[in-house]
Amino acid sequence: MALRVNEIFYSIQGESSFAGRPCVFIRLTGCNLRCAYCDTRYAYEAGEAISIEVLLEKVAAYRCPLVEITGGEPLLQAETPPLIRRLLDAGYRVLLETNGSRNISLVDDRCTRILDIKCPASGEAQNNDLGNLNRLSARDEIKFVLSDRGDYDFAKGIMVRNDFPLGLIEEIHFSSVPGKLAPKTLAEWILADRLPVRLHLQLHKLIWGPEARGV
Repeated sequence: MALRVNEIFYSIQGESSFAGRPCVFIRLTGCNLRCAYCDTRYAYEAGEAISIEVLLEKVAAYRCPLVEITGGEPLLQAETPPLIRRLLDAGYRVLLETNGSRNISLVDDRCTRILDIKCPASGEAQNNDLGNLNRLSARDEIKFVLSDRGDYDFAKGIMVRNDFPLGLIEEIHFSSVPGKLAPKTLAEWILADRLPVRLHLQLHKLIWGPEARGV
């Protein structure tokens, strides 16, 4: 059993409620979406096949209890759920970053699933599987990446849906696309509307710069 892996690295977690914590990242190859602001286009195709056993060995070498599976879109690969399960069984805290287009119920619910709901300016909002809103657990998180006021209003509209798990999910992240929406502007909108969300910046990019890889 093998997965196609773009890179494995040890860094500071830059997004989600785990931002700031040391983390081992397994970036898998391949994505079914082409978001306008994508910053990991290099993961669309490039990668090598690595078995789950070897991946577990590589992760263990970092001696870090937090592991994130990211991409690309990890749920395109059939072996991703087994990898997550093996990591959880080995005692790791596991995060899954998913683009929201695939059914997350395949993933062990001990994993923290970070669901990215695509907004219109991404060009991929039509591919959201909003059925995932009913598949979330209290340990999961939701993220909206916003390019403009239209995206902000779209995200607010999703949050008032009857099936939005507002009372269940504590961590709802609003992130601005660099060069498109100023964090200050987004902060002002959130405060004006008193939204129960977290303004989140990409910490790793603030530390190492927007072009750095493997950090």
